[in-house]
Amino acid sequence: MSGALEGIKVLDLTRVLAGPNCTMILADLGAEVIKVEAPGGSDETRGWGPPFQNGVSAYYLCANRNKRSLTIDLKSEEGREIIRELAKEADVLIHNFKSGSMEKWFLDYDSLKKRNPRLVYCSITGFGESGPLSHLPGYDYIIQGMSGLMSITGNQESGPIKIGVAMVDILTGLYSAIAIEAALLEREKSGEGQKIDMSLMDSAVSSLANVASNYLISGNVPQRLGNDHPNIVPYSIFKTMDGEIIIAVGNDRQFSALCSLMGIPEIAEDEKYRTNKARVENRKVLTKILENQLQLKPSYDWMELFSKNNIPCGPIQNMDQVFNHPQVIARDMVVQVDHPEAGSVKLVGSPIKLSRTGTKVERHPPMPGEHTIEILQEAGYTSEEISLLIEENIIDAGSNKLEIKN
Repeated sequence: MSGALEGIKVLDLTRVLAGPNCTMILADLGAEVIKVEAPGGSDETRGWGPPFQNGVSAYYLCANRNKRSLTIDLKSEEGREIIRELAKEADVLIHNFKSGSMEKWFLDYDSLKKRNPRLVYCSITGFGESGPLSHLPGYDYIIQGMSGLMSITGNQESGPIKIGVAMVDILTGLYSAIAIEAALLEREKSGEGQKIDMSLMDSAVSSLANVASNYLISGNVPQRLGNDHPNIVPYSIFKTMDGEIIIAVGNDRQFSALCSLMGIPEIAEDEKYRTNKARVENRKVLTKILENQLQLKPSYDWMELFSKNNIPCGPIQNMDQVFNHPQVIARDMVVQVDHPEAGSVKLVGSPIKLSRTGTKVERHPPMPGEHTIEILQEAGYTSEEISLLIEENIIDAGSNKLEIKN
């Protein structure tokens, strides 16, 4: 079974999470991805830990499978020329260097498209390549604050809180993968590549969704609601006899059924709660009424009752519960791959399920320079040329320095 993107060649000059997550998605779908780093490995996540497995960072492992590693000194003209040569045959080049870096090195889109007009070129920066902040670097945490995400996360007592993972990086990686695939699809009609300008800030602002729309329509600045929903009630965490559960009631019919199951059908008929609009306006009083009833039974009993009657509800699970859950296991959301240093490594599986061209995990997250020699040989470099590049410290072949073949 071949991947949906088989035959697509990607030069990946990214590091940390947004770019690597994007290229891992492409690689899972069958694209040939070459991860480019400085000699020794310059992706910062290689050193981010603990935890490490036999010296290999868990953070690095999460976003770099199915790729090959090429290590080059891009500060040298010889190293940059290798990228230009590889870009001639590539379908995609993606980088997340600070704005202006690629232009300084003549690795920008305008320079490379002269050699390869079909190249799809994607840059990922903190603020994009236009606007007053385009010169600044971008970091997920800072963008969470600047974009408004932290202003609506947490509650009034907690103050602003960041999301528990680098969600802006993840979102930007997803948007970038969509943009690249769209450009590749359009290229089938036009025969030409194009440049893609992605930014963490843009991605974060777009993720505000209904909260942004609420502000743009009303002019009211949204406040932190903790686990509550700004537009729907009851849609939150509720205390039970022995813990907490999530109840997510999205319409009046479900609310009426919920009240009947809880033994308080009269609440659904009360004008203060009969419609969602009224429930939003009377959120605090209604929440207290519901929690008083919910504390009469343990969480499991309520969830079993609600689930049988199609009331959306669920538990709050920790990581141990998540990765031992039969649904997660059944959907192959944990995969294993053998790594030459880390040993057998467990990774989160791909959520993309295609009926004919499914995703595959065929390569371990590479060690620095693990595939430098074979990549350059495939590009037409001779053994003598590769030896000279190694001697001059232009490239690093990792542990494969003595494996050059004629």
